[in-house]
Amino acid sequence: MAKLYQKSEITFAILWIVIYAVGMGTLQNNFGLDSLWHMLGLIVISAAIFLFVKKNGLMGKYGLADWAKNSRAMLWFIPLWLLSCMNLFGGFQPDYPVPGLIYAAVSMALVGFAEELIFRGFLFKAMLKDGSVTAAVIVSSVTFGMGHIINLFTGHELIATLTQVVFAVAMGFVFTLVFYKSGSLLPGILAHSFIDVTSVFASDEGSQLVNLILHIVIVVVSAAYCLYLAKRVETPAINRADIKQTNY
Repeated sequence: MAKLYQKSEITFAILWIVIYAVGMGTLQNNFGLDSLWHMLGLIVISAAIFLFVKKNGLMGKYGLADWAKNSRAMLWFIPLWLLSCMNLFGGFQPDYPVPGLIYAAVSMALVGFAEELIFRGFLFKAMLKDGSVTAAVIVSSVTFGMGHIINLFTGHELIATLTQVVFAVAMGFVFTLVFYKSGSLLPGILAHSFIDVTSVFASDEGSQLVNLILHIVIVVVSAAYCLYLAKRVETPAINRADIKQTNY
């Protein structure tokens, strides 16, 4: 893995996306999101990613070494925390009985870590080296969102999956710009994990009107926060150093 990383960070990132999507998609499809095997699979992937980053001295590069130094400029991440609470507005209705509920909650917490490091860490930072900031932001965000189409093959309905894709793309832009402008992946990991964990406990019985309003709010808040970050917040040195050419 280290040799592949040194040779091509893009190829390394793509390989991890494939491993994650195929591996976790297979486990979820065969055993369920609330299974012990699904949770163990995420533990293995998350541990492997973390140990690689730690062993190779990449904690700082991938924003795991410290919290953001510019929290005030980032508006203390308030829009991010607001977006991460959207699952709570429809009430609570756990999807699984215990112990499956525990397995699912732990799995979702690990999903936040693994996906942020793969998409915002490996893929986004690799693209910063090889292209423009705009291209890196778009590809990282859209790839992350489109990856949720795999839910069609794990029993989810078409409309629900497409809605999730739209939500994931919007949040992908937020997560990417938060990492790019703060230099820390930790806020994104916390918010992402919170979104996924609360989805296990959230009710799916909300009205279509409420769901529509929530998704409109998500898109509007995401767009406004991304625009603010792109135009008003200075990029930290740790991310500027990786830029081949910049558009903003």
